[in-house]
Amino acid sequence: MKKASLALVILASLITFISCGGQEGEKQQKADSQSSDWHKDATIYEVNIRQYTEEGTFRAFREHLPRLKKLGVDILWIMPIHPIGEKNRKGKLGSYYSVKDYKGVNPEFGDKEDFRKLVKEVHEKDMYIILDWVANHTAWDHSWVKEHPEWYTKDSAGNMVSPHDWSDVVDLNYDKQGVRNAMRDAMTYWVEDFNIDGYRCDVAGMVPTDFWENTAKELEAIKPVFMLAEDEGEVELLDNAFDMHYGWEFHHLMNQIAQGEANAEVLPEYFAKTDSLLDDDDIKMNFLTNHDENSWNGTIEERLGEAHKALAVLSYTVPGMPLIYTGQEIGLDKRLEFFKRDPVQWKNDPLEDIYAELNTLKEENEALWAPDYGGEFKILETNHPEKAFAYTRKKDGNQVSVVLNLSGNPLDIKTDITGKYKNYFSGEMITTDGTFAMPSWGYEILIRE
Repeated sequence: MKKASLALVILASLITFISCGGQEGEKQQKADSQSSDWHKDATIYEVNIRQYTEEGTFRAFREHLPRLKKLGVDILWIMPIHPIGEKNRKGKLGSYYSVKDYKGVNPEFGDKEDFRKLVKEVHEKDMYIILDWVANHTAWDHSWVKEHPEWYTKDSAGNMVSPHDWSDVVDLNYDKQGVRNAMRDAMTYWVEDFNIDGYRCDVAGMVPTDFWENTAKELEAIKPVFMLAEDEGEVELLDNAFDMHYGWEFHHLMNQIAQGEANAEVLPEYFAKTDSLLDDDDIKMNFLTNHDENSWNGTIEERLGEAHKALAVLSYTVPGMPLIYTGQEIGLDKRLEFFKRDPVQWKNDPLEDIYAELNTLKEENEALWAPDYGGEFKILETNHPEKAFAYTRKKDGNQVSVVLNLSGNPLDIKTDITGKYKNYFSGEMITTDGTFAMPSWGYEILIRE
């Protein structure tokens, strides 16, 4: 949450405590005393409960928490957990994003007590949990359709409509105060009653900004929360409602570089534009894949091929917060089905060690922390600007330097990175004159402390 808005919440809470006293004041003071900067060195991990285990349940997923803790994950983003609509359902099990009851739990995953135990265990491991929230539309058989038909968008003939071509859902009308009240009440419910730590909000730009801002204030009055917007175009969402939004453009540029449709020269322009648009505390979520990309646009292997590791290093070391999607850490090599069971086949894979090392680096080196906490980002010139990308991050005496060969050919890359450094992956101390002989899609992370 923005520092300005959080400060106002804390000030209002102190006034309430002084004037009212009693148990309610003590409760609010306790909430406000919690740390609100726990995301500064975080990695976020998207959990597809349906496909995560053979059972597809909260209880079975809990067995993976020790592994995810060891991997270095901090924030668990759980895809929607609510009952799924049956009317106009897509496929056998339907889409998670067709919500039938905002205060219910999909029996496919377990019950509320199972979810409560999951939240408790996540917190016991010093991790955080945010829920995927679908505020723009409901399932066609949500109770509101019959009880409050006026809450829905209508066409010229008075018929309720679906947004875009999403035929399994019906569009909510945020001109109606009742919609806003009911949605805010439901979002408050999971924070108050289950102690979740925030939300990833689906198609956030399709819902009025003022709704998100007012809701964020109410949630922050309960406890500090982390808010992720599935959006990139509506930058004002980051002003007073959301901490982080999607780095869609960066994602597409990485795909294009891997597929030879663009080269490294697009990156300085992208970062210059981003720097001009965002405030110091605005965070981009950097990702190679997610549930949409995997199911509809292809696996990492299909889209990125041999470029995958270099682009993972890139996504971890530039400003922002990195995302790992279910199975990405073991090289998931299939498109997971969206509307039926299709469990991940978990295996030991050396790739998991690389992600664990990147997570450790992200957490331990302040230069790589999220914007407003991390270090200065400086792009360096190279002798191959169309194929190589090099940069440094510096903060409080820490310096992380990265050199990437973003091409399918070996290169001798010359940069301004000179002197003595520790090679992060090998642990060896090296002295360089600024020349790096790199294989195709090669990468180096150098540390100076």
